[in-house]
Amino acid sequence: MRILFVGDVVGNIGVDMIHEYLPQLKRDLKPQVTIVNGENSTPVGRGISQSIYKQLLKDGADVVTMGNHTWDNAELYDFIGGANRLVRPANFPGDNTPGQGWTKVKVNQQVLAVVNMQGRVFMNPMDDPFATMKNLLPELDTDFVFVDFHAETTSEKRAFAMRYDGQLSAVVGTHTHVQTSDAQVLKHGTAFLTEVGMTGPADSVLGMQADSVIERFENQRPTRYTVQEKGAGLLSGCVVDLNDKTGHASRIRPILISPQHPYQS
Repeated sequence: MRILFVGDVVGNIGVDMIHEYLPQLKRDLKPQVTIVNGENSTPVGRGISQSIYKQLLKDGADVVTMGNHTWDNAELYDFIGGANRLVRPANFPGDNTPGQGWTKVKVNQQVLAVVNMQGRVFMNPMDDPFATMKNLLPELDTDFVFVDFHAETTSEKRAFAMRYDGQLSAVVGTHTHVQTSDAQVLKHGTAFLTEVGMTGPADSVLGMQADSVIERFENQRPTRYTVQEKGAGLLSGCVVDLNDKTGHASRIRPILISPQHPYQS
């Protein structure tokens, strides 16, 4: 089983990069499941709209994951109940959170569970992702489990992956938008990458216009961040190969398309 995962889609440029490159990646890599994180995909870089959700699916996503900006676009409340391929963090507090924290995709004779989890260090208050995962595993009832772990710190992401090494097929980090170079298969068979990176404007600070971010650092006053809307784009992702019998990973490799790394099919 091969999984293609694409990191946080940011703004219009990110959506355009998906439209341009995801069909090419699927043609060349031939994944059985394609997952895209869409939590920054609106033009303002916060949340997702129904039209963008449908566009990501049309361009080739099988599942769309979210993160800490899940509820930032209020339109989501109107359609999340019927969006069966949209997955928000499973560890939101309370029992009545709209939407779902995981979904399943049938791949030939196997079933892949796609789980979205959010970290707690330097993030908004959430239920314990470690305990949530422990309680969720029996319910998933499959050896094939992919987790988009949306978190701020490298330590929390790696600790989570090592805690569930051998019980999860892959743990791939999102949220910090800069791809790390530590793609690996852990000792007991879980693929891990601390941060897959973002898909959006290349000439930016994590997708935002540089001037507003620089101003915040220089004067320490509140600043409205605005998504960079001009210039080249980049696409960050990874490919994970799983053993068809055990669900353990055999390989994980990053993908980066940018002005410095043009796509070569």
